[in-house]
Amino acid sequence: MDKACKKCRLIIAQGDVCPVCGSTELTGKWHGYIVVLNSEKSNIAKKLDIKVNGTYALSLGE
Repeated sequence: MDKACKKCRLIIAQGDVCPVCGSTELTGKWHGYIVVLNSEKSNIAKKLDIKVNGTYALSLGE
């Protein structure tokens, strides 16, 4: 089961540490996702404050 980081919302398939922000606060309860291919040019990535390419959860559950 994929998990999402509670701090930066990056979705990770394996491991217990977020490779983007280093957080260990992960959750399996997330909904929707966005794939960022070019964070420097993406207006959506800028609006969501995403600086690293990857797959991010749109919302996190408790």
